[in-house]
Amino acid sequence: MDDFKIKSHKLIYHVDRVNQWLKGENIYPIYMEVSPTSACNHRCVFCAFDYRDYKPRFLEKERFKDILFELGRLGIKSIMYAGEGEPFLHKDMAEIIKHTKNSGIDVAVASNGVLFREDIAKECLPAMTWIRFSVNAGNNESHKKIHNGGENGFNKMVENISYAVELRKKNNYSCAIGAQFLLIPENKDEVSATANLFKKIGVDYLTIKPFIKHPLSRINANINFDYDDFDLDAIGRDLEKISDDNFKVIFRANIFKKLKEERRYGECLGLPFFAEIASDGNVYTCGPYLGEEKFCYGNIYQNSFKEIWEGEKRKEVLKMVSSDLDVKKCMKCCRLDEANNYLWDLKNLPPHVNFI
Repeated sequence: MDDFKIKSHKLIYHVDRVNQWLKGENIYPIYMEVSPTSACNHRCVFCAFDYRDYKPRFLEKERFKDILFELGRLGIKSIMYAGEGEPFLHKDMAEIIKHTKNSGIDVAVASNGVLFREDIAKECLPAMTWIRFSVNAGNNESHKKIHNGGENGFNKMVENISYAVELRKKNNYSCAIGAQFLLIPENKDEVSATANLFKKIGVDYLTIKPFIKHPLSRINANINFDYDDFDLDAIGRDLEKISDDNFKVIFRANIFKKLKEERRYGECLGLPFFAEIASDGNVYTCGPYLGEEKFCYGNIYQNSFKEIWEGEKRKEVLKMVSSDLDVKKCMKCCRLDEANNYLWDLKNLPPHVNFI
């Protein structure tokens, strides 16, 4: 059972804002993703943002803290720190996380875990709603080949996550601790071992998802493989046996299936509910177009978020998306895919909707 609703969308829990959108009102995002930095201590073989060249850009702390206060006042509900690089390479990450929470915004982080040391965990865990670690391997040797993060990266990650789990238990923190495994040919035989390891450590869940190439990525790893060769049903059955009341393996079979399906919606309708801030301060529609000027609303160093969100540039971008963007050519199974299915049905009612 997917207690965290990872397989779906959560717009159904924000009826008021969806209703405002249906009325044609200008709404602010419910959820945002932010890249604190574009620097990274890994060079993963599947990296989506290698085209950003890992340049050491960092959000300026004081300016971003001002933006966070503004976002809280405007009704943004949550922020996930992830994106281009490793969030904990930002020297002020713990302060930013705490300030986000103090601004009335729920906080989450996606990290490779190597830098989530004891001192960082002590500062951050009380303020976070969840943290998810990118594991993608079942042992140190495999992790070194897939993440390209040094000799002892896997062991450091496991040590850090184990400490975080014990710290949470000791202090009764509510922060969910999860792990994510991107299934690729290099690790397909390590899935069950990885699940058993993180079950033993005591994390809440492990989610298994497919590799989906970012349209701008320059990765040169072997990406010409077919998941039909992986015996996904057998993998799913094995993982189901590992799940119990305290540990869930969330095998995202729906996404594996959707990789071969066409989108059934004809337009990206979810953008008003979401935004992405890059490490250079640019505000974008979404991650698949991060770095592309025609999908950029503005920059937080030049304007307030309110000015950006209500500005002419954003109106032009949304008009372009509505009239010119072919969603069938967008990145497969993007962040807004399930939300778009839901919103498309609200705008284009299917037959017999009154027969509930």
